[in-house]
Amino acid sequence: MSAPVTSLVSPGALISPEWYKTPEGREYLAGILRRNRRRIFGLLERPSLSPQQDPEMVSYKIYLAGKSGVGKTATVAKLAGIEVPPTHQETPGIQTTVLYWPAKLVQREKVIMFKLHFWDAGEQALKKFDHILPACKDKVDAVLFLFSFTDRSSFEDLPHLMSRVVESSESILRLVVGTKYDQTLHNEVPTRDIREFEHRWKVPVLMIRNVDGPRTPDGKALDGRAGIMEVAQFLNSICEHLWRHDQIAAGIYRPPDYTGEPKISFI
Repeated sequence: MSAPVTSLVSPGALISPEWYKTPEGREYLAGILRRNRRRIFGLLERPSLSPQQDPEMVSYKIYLAGKSGVGKTATVAKLAGIEVPPTHQETPGIQTTVLYWPAKLVQREKVIMFKLHFWDAGEQALKKFDHILPACKDKVDAVLFLFSFTDRSSFEDLPHLMSRVVESSESILRLVVGTKYDQTLHNEVPTRDIREFEHRWKVPVLMIRNVDGPRTPDGKALDGRAGIMEVAQFLNSICEHLWRHDQIAAGIYRPPDYTGEPKISFI
């Protein structure tokens, strides 16, 4: 089941939301799979594509910010098709992960291969070493501010966290991600609070389930293609926000339905 995504503008305005399910989309997804498992990419590696596939390649650096235990490492693992850690362990220093995501632009009918370079730093490392945060923010394109639905304090700390990490003068995309959305019995952040937050701060809120997806028939590994289906809408949303942010900054695009008020939709 795909996690609902909340957005300030209607999703799918720039990126085709269901393209990854088409025969063409599945061919591109094959480039990020190997024997039905997600490929783990190094910094210089790229997806294996046929000569006929020639997508435009765009790269983005994304920093994950949030208090210890909200699920930063688990979120990246879920998106990259890696086993989600069963228990919380503080990230020592900086951890980086590269993943690729193909998407098709609605108006230009052009396939874009997004290279998403995630940076995650442990809270203790940030407090101990002054160079960690500047390194994570150096040439960063977006910051994901994470809170856990099972930790009310992590949600209430978001305004302080955003002001501490990103200055108002910086042209950095800000997105909020609510983790552990699947733990409904322990949910401490109701939907109305999410709506109020978006209305006040004009920052999109996305939600994700931090649990492993289906496994292969032999049970030895995660099913790569099934895992992709679980995070596809989330990755589409991140890529659309990144692409829109660049287009608006360049003066190329203005959201046709943007009125200055948040428009909430669910995927």
